[in-house]
Amino acid sequence: MSAALSELGEYIATKRQECVLDWDVSQDELNLDVTPSNIVGLLEFLKTDPTCRFSTLVDVTAVDYPERAKRFDVVYHLLSMYQNQRIRLRVSVRADDLVPSAIPVHPCANWFEREVFDMFGILFSGHPDLRRILTDYGFRGHPLRKDFPTTGYTEVRYDEVQKRVVYEPVSLVQEYRQFDFMSPWEGAQYVLPGDEKTEAK
Repeated sequence: MSAALSELGEYIATKRQECVLDWDVSQDELNLDVTPSNIVGLLEFLKTDPTCRFSTLVDVTAVDYPERAKRFDVVYHLLSMYQNQRIRLRVSVRADDLVPSAIPVHPCANWFEREVFDMFGILFSGHPDLRRILTDYGFRGHPLRKDFPTTGYTEVRYDEVQKRVVYEPVSLVQEYRQFDFMSPWEGAQYVLPGDEKTEAK
C-alpha cells in the first residue's frame, strides 16, 4: 500500500509542481503540503485525473499552531473509492488569509468550511453563505483556537423574570476554581473490599 501511495505522491507532485510544496506517506495515507492559491485547481485535478479519482471530499478541518507565523493548517481529507486510497491536503495560512472555497469542485464543502470558519475564524473566499453553523450568531471568538479561554467569554441562561434567554459575562465563583491536583484514588474517603488485608499485615 505504501509503495502505491509513494508512487501516487510522486505522480501528483510531478503533474502539479505549482501546487505541491512537499509530500509524505504516513499511516497508509498520502499527505500533501499545498499552496493555498492553487487548492481549487488541485482538488479538481485529484477528482478528474484517471490515476487519482479522489471523488469524495470526506472532511475539511483545521489545526491551530499559535507559535507559527502561518498559524493554521486547513486540512482536506479525500477518498478514492475507485482506487481504495486516502489523501490528506494541508494548506498553511495566516490568521487573516483568505482560502479559496472548494465548493465549485465539491459542493459538500459548504458546511465543512462554515464549521472551520465558526471554530477557527478562517475565511473562505467565494463561499456563498459563510456564517456560523455550530455556535450562536452573537457568539464571540472561535472556540477551537488555542488562545480561546476554556470558560468562554459569555454565559447563557434562561431568566424566569424576563422570560427569555440572557447573555452575561462569565463569572466563576472562586470555590469552583480551586484545584487540589489529587488523583481520585488519593482523595477517596472510603475503603475498597480487600483493603483490610493490607492493614492486617
